[in-house]
Amino acid sequence: MLIPLTIAAVVGYLLGALPFGWLVARAHGINIFEHGSKSPGATNVKRVLGKKAGNTVFALDAIKGALAAGWPLLVARWAASKAANVRDVSGWTVYTANVKVLTPDLVIPVAVTGLLCAVLGHSFSCFTHFKGGKGVATSAGGFVVLMPVVTLIALAVWLATFYGSRYVSLASIFAAIAMPVAAFFLKQHTLVVILAAVIGAFVIFLHRANIKRLFNGTENRFVKKSATAESQSSVQSS
Repeated sequence: MLIPLTIAAVVGYLLGALPFGWLVARAHGINIFEHGSKSPGATNVKRVLGKKAGNTVFALDAIKGALAAGWPLLVARWAASKAANVRDVSGWTVYTANVKVLTPDLVIPVAVTGLLCAVLGHSFSCFTHFKGGKGVATSAGGFVVLMPVVTLIALAVWLATFYGSRYVSLASIFAAIAMPVAAFFLKQHTLVVILAAVIGAFVIFLHRANIKRLFNGTENRFVKKSATAESQSSVQSS
């Protein structure tokens, strides 16, 4: 059991740590840590470099989460299709086709571990001196794999909040709350519900400065910024 979970944690962290926001910004000749909110998240990249760059970063960050959560499911399905006689050895299922995969009872724990570590990797990337974004896109990508219907509900909450307020931070906070609530009422796997609650709390914690500005009435609504213009001192979610 320990080996699969360790592999998931390491792979998940390294996937999450890939600094796509920083890389896309560098391709445009700027250091994203010196512009706007100084975050490599999709929102800040979109504000600083425009819609195309921001959407590209969001998609790449979401893919990180999807891969971190999805590879155990894919490997298990692939190996099961090759299965003949099965025997269990220390948390792995060994097939006569000489294929090793996770046992069914470990697939979800490994996927959950992978996604959690991907979000941590995104927020504390070893490639950027442990600086990163708030993990919204990476979380969304992973939850699309683990519970797509719940993710659609959270997306609807995000869209309604954003287009009603133009606050990315507020939309992200409400979506972070909606995710575990919807997961619970739709009777998702217990570990996935717990993960949604933990990641939701983590995302809200990373938005603590935004929350303070929202209460003070100083949080900025989303506007697109040029690469040469600095964002205002009060910044949005990423």
